[in-house]
Amino acid sequence: MTLFSSRAGRRRRSVAAALTSFLALSLLCTLSWASAIEPYEFASEVEEARFQALSRELRCTVCQNQSLADSDAPLAQDLRRELYAMIRDGRADMEIRQFMVDRYGEFVLYRPPIASHTLLLWAGPFIMLLIGIAIGLITIKRRRKAL
Repeated sequence: MTLFSSRAGRRRRSVAAALTSFLALSLLCTLSWASAIEPYEFASEVEEARFQALSRELRCTVCQNQSLADSDAPLAQDLRRELYAMIRDGRADMEIRQFMVDRYGEFVLYRPPIASHTLLLWAGPFIMLLIGIAIGLITIKRRRKAL
């Protein structure tokens, strides 16, 4: 009887040790991942709010589908540092956006301005909706005539 209980005890201890090792490794990985985002010191909450808003409005040019706030790409880290420096220097939001557009093109903006070359981008969804409604109405009209 003691032979079986000692095997079960060893098995429980080895499972507990493996689980403890796994949890420790998971915690270590999580802590290293959390430290990948660089902390910034702001003079006021207004500066911090501006930084957060601008980093969400500007697109990472490497990731293309993430904002600067969401991206972990090295370029995004550099752009966040540059954004932080420009805010600390007292530059206006429009000036910062214009600097980014001059450097990276309008693609860096999540909301590009309404202009002749972006008109299809802005009007496209409405045009597609109107086409869909027109096709639906024509289909309904044809089916009613067929009956």
